[in-house]
Amino acid sequence: MKKGCLISLVAGGVILLLVVSLAGFVGGKYNGFVQMEEQTDQAWANVETVLQRRFDLIPNLVNTVKGYASHEKELLEEVTRLRSQWGEAKAAGNDAQSLQSAGMLESALGRLMVVVENYPELKANQNFMALQEELSGTENRISVERRRYNETVAAYNVSIRKWPGNILAGMMGFERREPFEAAPEAATAPKVEF
Repeated sequence: MKKGCLISLVAGGVILLLVVSLAGFVGGKYNGFVQMEEQTDQAWANVETVLQRRFDLIPNLVNTVKGYASHEKELLEEVTRLRSQWGEAKAAGNDAQSLQSAGMLESALGRLMVVVENYPELKANQNFMALQEELSGTENRISVERRRYNETVAAYNVSIRKWPGNILAGMMGFERREPFEAAPEAATAPKVEF
């Protein structure tokens, strides 16, 4: 009986050790997924912060340009419309629409800067120069934050797709995130014509 009892205790201990090890592994993986998901959310919040900065600068830029380029009304209206569209998508929590609007707005701002090239007195205006510098800095920040967001999304997506994490991620409801992709029209360089 002692030998059978000892074997039962050892077997029970091994099973308990396996259960505890498995629970630790699953718990560690889950916590890792949560941490990466939160990092991805934080990276997206950083993108939205700099997009909001751009959103806040645009009315001042448009109003300054309006004074000099009143016949460019169509482009100025488009910039204003796209700014509103981005704001509405952000308020609705629609990340996909927000991304699309941000890309289209980026393209329209590029065209606006080309228009500015035709107005030397506007380029010399101190207020406009300050706004243009702010907008340029903001565009650089947007680029940096988009890159960081995409890096975080890539790390998260790899984590939930690698074995055995993919099994656990699927059971625990962790889903793939979409990286930021610029709108196709943002990839087209504006044409400068004098």
